[in-house]
Amino acid sequence: MLKKFIIPLLMAAALVAAYQYYSWQGVAFVGTGLVFWLLLHFNRTMQVLKRAANLPIGYVDSAVMLNAKLNKGVTLLHVIALTKSLGEQQSPKDAQPELFRWTDGTQSHVTCTFDEGKLSTWVLWRPELVAETVETPVAEVKPSVL
Repeated sequence: MLKKFIIPLLMAAALVAAYQYYSWQGVAFVGTGLVFWLLLHFNRTMQVLKRAANLPIGYVDSAVMLNAKLNKGVTLLHVIALTKSLGEQQSPKDAQPELFRWTDGTQSHVTCTFDEGKLSTWVLWRPELVAETVETPVAEVKPSVL
């Protein structure tokens, strides 16, 4: 809960320090830098969501590769950037923890659990492959006489 307040407090402290050392010019300089930083994050978020709009919800190219790339503690936005798709929500809306699933063309899927927006656990599920044995007739090979 404290993490939500650290960045705004640091921003306010930077503005106060800029005012104390450089008056209003310092506030304008630091304020411009903070606005630029916020716009960079906003732009990244919009680009990730724009790319995610082009694929069906819950689709990923390869669930196995997604499973290999996931790390504990990454944000939902980071996972959406990896998959280029919004996850199919498995949990009730606004309930914690949140569960999202991404499925590939082979019906393998990765189900991710997010606690407060951070990835805590994930599970890869792969369907059982049924091996069908097809008997092929073996042709008789006759030795050639030289």
